[in-house]
Amino acid sequence: MSQYRARSAAPWQLRRWSRVPLGAAMLGALLAACGGEVGLPIVFNGEQNRLNAYSPTLGFRKRTVIPSAADDPNGRDVNGQICFARDGSGRFIAGEDTGQPNPPQGWGYFQLEGDEIDELTARQIGKLTPTYQTALDNAENYGCGFLSDGRLVTTDIGNQATGPANGQLILWFPPFEGPGNPRYCKLDIAIGTAQGIYIDEKDNVYVASARVAPGIYVYRPPFPTSDTAPGGCGRIDPTGAPLADAIHKERFLADTNVPTPNAIVRSPKGTFYVSSVLNGVIAEFDAEGRFLRRILEPVPGERRPYPSTGTPLGLGIDSSGTLYYADIGLTEALSPGRNLGSVRQIRFENGNPLPPETIDSGLDFPDGIGVLEHWPARR
Repeated sequence: MSQYRARSAAPWQLRRWSRVPLGAAMLGALLAACGGEVGLPIVFNGEQNRLNAYSPTLGFRKRTVIPSAADDPNGRDVNGQICFARDGSGRFIAGEDTGQPNPPQGWGYFQLEGDEIDELTARQIGKLTPTYQTALDNAENYGCGFLSDGRLVTTDIGNQATGPANGQLILWFPPFEGPGNPRYCKLDIAIGTAQGIYIDEKDNVYVASARVAPGIYVYRPPFPTSDTAPGGCGRIDPTGAPLADAIHKERFLADTNVPTPNAIVRSPKGTFYVSSVLNGVIAEFDAEGRFLRRILEPVPGERRPYPSTGTPLGLGIDSSGTLYYADIGLTEALSPGRNLGSVRQIRFENGNPLPPETIDSGLDFPDGIGVLEHWPARR
């Protein structure tokens, strides 16, 4: 969570180990001990500008992979959604705004390193910084996702609580490493409080929008191939940055169960989970965007920050279907509370969600989630 979001009043900036199957636990521990893998999956969360990692198969062992700049002179301020490249390289994107506004907010490109959860570190190998539309709030990075060919999309939030819709969806062209700013083309500059991203196998890009005309929007390919007119990016936005000639955008879902959509992931069975931090709900929708049920909702009688279930913002999911969420600890004042955040998981039994299990608690402003399932040890 960036320094600005930590003190904002806008809600959209915004574990119990015993139930894990014994076979999976033993297998994960054996793989780690033998140098096979790092106790996969690994769940990542940005919290108080740190990047933390948890190993579900190793008792939710915790590791701070990137300390904040306040914690360490060599640290980086990391926040937002965490997205790993599809090639198994361990390279990933996350919000990075160390020293903002000079240098400006953007996204860091990192290389994960280490053989075991207790050894994981990450070094920054690139920085992506766009221009931002004029906003009533401070510019804020959040969402990310890789297309099948290695191109990248990100969202910046834009106005967070009031004012016109000016969040952005940005397409970036590799390479992302190195000292220069990568080339990019803006796909949309009028999203109402842009949030999390999910990309399917056909490169359809689903974006959560929490305000103005809230819902989940889908952007369908083809997308520009370069930041030039021949590549489909021949317009210029009000900031002077390249803007796509045309986009294929439609509203995928809008539902009162999720009045402030913040993140979206797809389950192994093809349904979608959408979080809504304001009312503390995670809802499930079918492949056509039709409401099915609530996976998570507050316990009757509890008030924000809903101690039993939390206020879900970022989402992540593993291949077994276990759902992970960042509870930002939103209070009745509609601002994240100090030491009120948590990271939790929801597992399923016979297709039904079990009560949420707390992985870590007493956190400050946890906002994004990333899940890594393919990471070879390097012995």
